[in-house]
Amino acid sequence: LNAQAMTTALVKRNYQIISGGTDNHLMLIDLRNKNITGKKAQETLDKAHITLNKNAVPYDDKSPFVTSGIRVGVPAITTRGMVEADMETVVDMIDRVLMNIDDEKTVNNVKEDVKQFMTRFTLYPELG
Repeated sequence: LNAQAMTTALVKRNYQIISGGTDNHLMLIDLRNKNITGKKAQETLDKAHITLNKNAVPYDDKSPFVTSGIRVGVPAITTRGMVEADMETVVDMIDRVLMNIDDEKTVNNVKEDVKQFMTRFTLYPELG
């Protein structure tokens, strides 16, 4: 359900999901319509503490080291306790970085938002 909620939030922001959606916990996003490479997306999102992987897409015109897409999975955030309603927030943070990919201030602001947001989802709540 989290993957479906995330897919819906991404499509609403005009991201192209390969196969039109997801039937499992992974989705592949073609970034060519956003003029962003998978490598640049992965590296910049990593600076904002958002982890995902660059990934080739069907008929990719970029090398496997650069790629035109990203692969997103929800198991890690689901394990941390996130639910469908949280996917909108996660996608908003991803989108803010990608739509301002060369703006260091925005990336740093999202990094702080991620840190704050994740305080609600500790890895080991029983130890807290």
